[in-house]
Amino acid sequence: MVYRFTILSDEVDNFVRVISIDSEAKFFDLHNAILNAVNFEKNQMTSFFMCSDNWEKGQEVTLVEMESSSEYDNLVMDKTTLEDLLTEENQKLIYVFDMMYDRVFFMELTEIVPMKDLKKAVCENSEGEPPMQVLADENIAIAPKASLDENFYGDEDFEMDELDDEGFGEMNFDDSSLFSEDPKF
Repeated sequence: MVYRFTILSDEVDNFVRVISIDSEAKFFDLHNAILNAVNFEKNQMTSFFMCSDNWEKGQEVTLVEMESSSEYDNLVMDKTTLEDLLTEENQKLIYVFDMMYDRVFFMELTEIVPMKDLKKAVCENSEGEPPMQVLADENIAIAPKASLDENFYGDEDFEMDELDDEGFGEMNFDDSSLFSEDPKF
Protein backbone atom coordinates (compact mmCIF):
# COMPACT_ATOMS: atom_id res chain seq x y z
CA MET A 1 0.00 0.00 0.00
CA VAL A 2 0.98 3.59 -0.51
CA TYR A 3 0.21 6.29 2.03
CA ARG A 4 -0.25 9.85 0.81
CA PHE A 5 0.27 12.57 3.42
CA THR A 6 -0.67 16.23 3.16
CA ILE A 7 1.57 18.47 5.25
CA LEU A 8 0.65 22.02 6.34
CA SER A 9 2.18 24.71 8.53
CA ASP A 10 0.35 27.16 10.79
CA GLU A 11 3.24 29.62 10.25
CA VAL A 12 3.03 29.92 6.46
CA ASP A 13 -0.38 30.18 4.81
CA ASN A 14 0.45 28.91 1.33
CA PHE A 15 2.78 26.09 2.44
CA VAL A 16 1.73 22.57 1.34
CA ARG A 17 3.67 19.38 0.76
CA VAL A 18 2.19 16.09 -0.39
CA ILE A 19 4.37 13.05 0.21
CA SER A 20 3.66 9.50 -0.92
CA ILE A 21 5.46 6.66 0.82
CA ASP A 22 5.08 2.90 1.12
CA SER A 23 3.04 1.77 4.14
CA GLU A 24 5.83 -0.64 5.15
CA ALA A 25 8.37 2.20 5.36
CA LYS A 26 9.65 3.29 8.75
CA PHE A 27 8.78 6.61 10.36
CA PHE A 28 12.46 7.43 9.86
CA ASP A 29 11.92 7.25 6.08
CA LEU A 30 8.97 9.64 6.38
CA HIS A 31 11.08 11.93 8.59
CA ASN A 32 13.80 12.07 5.90
CA ALA A 33 11.23 12.61 3.13
CA ILE A 34 9.78 15.60 5.01
CA LEU A 35 13.21 17.13 5.64
CA ASN A 36 14.16 16.66 1.98
CA ALA A 37 10.86 18.18 0.80
CA VAL A 38 11.47 21.35 2.84
CA ASN A 39 15.29 21.46 2.50
CA PHE A 40 15.86 21.28 6.26
CA GLU A 41 19.14 20.19 7.84
CA LYS A 42 19.05 16.73 9.40
CA ASN A 43 20.75 17.78 12.62
CA GLN A 44 17.73 18.57 14.83
CA MET A 45 15.75 16.43 17.27
CA THR A 46 12.29 15.69 15.91
CA SER A 47 9.23 13.64 16.84
CA PHE A 48 5.98 12.46 15.37
CA PHE A 49 2.79 12.43 17.45
CA MET A 50 -0.33 10.52 16.57
CA CYS A 51 -3.27 12.89 17.05
CA SER A 52 -6.98 12.87 17.63
CA ASP A 53 -9.32 14.62 15.19
CA ASN A 54 -8.87 17.75 17.35
CA TRP A 55 -5.05 17.61 17.05
CA GLU A 56 -4.57 16.44 20.64
CA LYS A 57 -1.23 14.66 20.94
CA GLY A 58 -1.19 10.95 21.62
CA GLN A 59 1.48 8.31 20.96
CA GLU A 60 4.94 9.76 20.25
CA VAL A 61 7.49 8.31 17.84
CA THR A 62 10.93 9.77 18.62
CA LEU A 63 14.05 10.12 16.50
CA VAL A 64 16.19 8.50 19.19
CA GLU A 65 15.25 6.29 22.10
CA MET A 66 14.44 8.35 25.17
CA GLU A 67 13.33 7.61 28.69
CA SER A 68 9.70 8.51 29.12
CA SER A 69 7.25 8.59 31.97
CA SER A 70 4.46 8.71 29.41
CA GLU A 71 1.46 6.39 29.41
CA TYR A 72 2.53 5.33 25.90
CA ASP A 73 5.26 2.94 24.78
CA ASN A 74 8.58 4.45 23.75
CA LEU A 75 8.59 4.10 19.95
CA VAL A 76 11.59 5.00 17.80
CA MET A 77 11.39 6.12 14.16
CA ASP A 78 13.86 3.61 12.72
CA LYS A 79 12.08 0.66 14.36
CA THR A 80 8.43 1.58 13.79
CA THR A 81 6.68 1.10 10.46
CA LEU A 82 3.98 3.48 9.31
CA GLU A 83 1.40 0.69 9.07
CA ASP A 84 2.03 -0.18 12.74
CA LEU A 85 0.21 3.03 13.77
CA LEU A 86 -1.60 4.27 10.67
CA THR A 87 -4.47 2.21 9.36
CA GLU A 88 -7.20 4.62 8.21
CA GLU A 89 -7.47 7.60 5.92
CA ASN A 90 -7.78 11.01 7.61
CA GLN A 91 -5.59 10.01 10.56
CA LYS A 92 -3.76 13.05 11.87
CA LEU A 93 -0.15 13.45 12.96
CA ILE A 94 2.03 16.25 14.18
CA TYR A 95 5.68 16.38 13.15
CA VAL A 96 7.68 18.49 15.63
CA PHE A 97 10.68 19.89 13.76
CA ASP A 98 11.76 22.53 16.33
CA MET A 99 11.65 21.07 19.84
CA MET A 100 12.89 24.27 21.47
CA TYR A 101 9.85 26.30 20.39
CA ASP A 102 7.42 23.41 19.77
CA ARG A 103 7.05 24.28 16.09
CA VAL A 104 5.28 21.69 14.00
CA PHE A 105 3.93 20.52 10.69
CA PHE A 106 0.34 19.29 10.70
CA MET A 107 -0.05 16.08 8.72
CA GLU A 108 -2.99 14.07 7.56
CA LEU A 109 -3.04 10.66 5.92
CA THR A 110 -5.23 11.87 3.06
CA GLU A 111 -5.20 8.73 0.94
CA ILE A 112 -4.37 5.03 1.14
CA VAL A 113 -3.69 3.51 -2.27
CA PRO A 114 -4.04 -0.31 -2.12
CA MET A 115 -2.09 -2.75 -4.31
CA LYS A 116 0.69 -0.25 -5.02
CA ASP A 117 4.25 -0.15 -3.72
CA LEU A 118 6.90 2.53 -3.59
CA LYS A 119 10.59 1.82 -3.17
CA LYS A 120 11.26 5.38 -2.07
CA ALA A 121 9.20 8.31 -0.76
CA VAL A 122 8.13 10.90 -3.32
CA CYS A 123 7.17 14.54 -2.80
CA GLU A 124 4.27 14.85 -5.24
CA ASN A 125 3.31 18.45 -4.57
CA SER A 126 5.36 21.33 -3.24
CA GLU A 127 3.74 24.75 -2.79
CA GLY A 128 5.03 27.76 -0.90
CA GLU A 129 8.18 28.31 1.11
CA PRO A 130 8.57 26.34 4.35
CA PRO A 131 8.97 28.15 7.66
CA MET A 132 12.49 28.66 8.98
CA GLN A 133 13.79 25.46 10.52
CA VAL A 134 15.19 27.03 13.68
CA LEU A 135 14.25 30.39 15.15
CA ALA A 136 16.94 32.58 16.64
CA ASP A 137 16.20 33.73 20.16
CA GLU A 138 15.84 37.51 19.95
CA ASN A 139 16.23 37.78 23.71
CA ILE A 140 19.81 36.58 23.65
CA ALA A 141 22.30 39.15 22.45
CA ILE A 142 25.56 37.69 21.30
CA ALA A 143 28.27 40.31 21.59
CA PRO A 144 31.29 40.08 19.38
CA LYS A 145 34.40 38.91 21.16
CA ALA A 146 36.55 41.86 22.20
CA SER A 147 39.97 42.09 20.70
CA LEU A 148 42.48 42.79 23.43
CA ASP A 149 45.51 44.00 21.55
CA GLU A 150 47.89 46.91 21.81
CA ASN A 151 45.15 49.33 20.72
CA PHE A 152 42.75 48.31 23.48
CA TYR A 153 40.47 51.34 23.99
CA GLY A 154 42.96 53.41 22.02
CA ASP A 155 45.66 53.03 24.67
CA GLU A 156 48.81 51.77 23.01
CA ASP A 157 50.59 51.69 26.38
CA PHE A 158 48.24 49.24 28.09
CA GLU A 159 49.72 46.02 29.43
CA MET A 160 47.64 42.80 29.30
CA ASP A 161 48.94 41.67 32.68
CA GLU A 162 47.47 44.84 34.28
CA LEU A 163 43.99 43.37 33.87
CA ASP A 164 42.40 40.92 36.29
CA ASP A 165 40.37 37.88 35.17
CA GLU A 166 37.29 39.98 34.44
CA GLY A 167 39.23 42.44 32.28
CA PHE A 168 39.34 45.25 34.85
CA GLY A 169 42.46 46.96 36.04
CA GLU A 170 43.47 46.32 39.60
CA MET A 171 42.79 49.26 41.91
CA ASN A 172 44.94 50.33 44.81
CA PHE A 173 42.51 51.52 47.49
CA ASP A 174 45.35 52.81 49.67
CA ASP A 175 45.87 55.66 47.20
CA SER A 176 44.28 58.73 48.82
CA SER A 177 44.22 60.56 45.50
CA LEU A 178 41.28 58.36 44.44
CA PHE A 179 39.01 60.04 46.93
CA SER A 180 38.09 63.68 46.85
CA GLU A 181 37.09 65.85 49.77
CA ASP A 182 34.36 67.48 47.69
CA PRO A 183 32.68 64.86 45.50
CA LYS A 184 30.80 66.25 42.47
CA PHE A 185 27.84 64.00 41.81
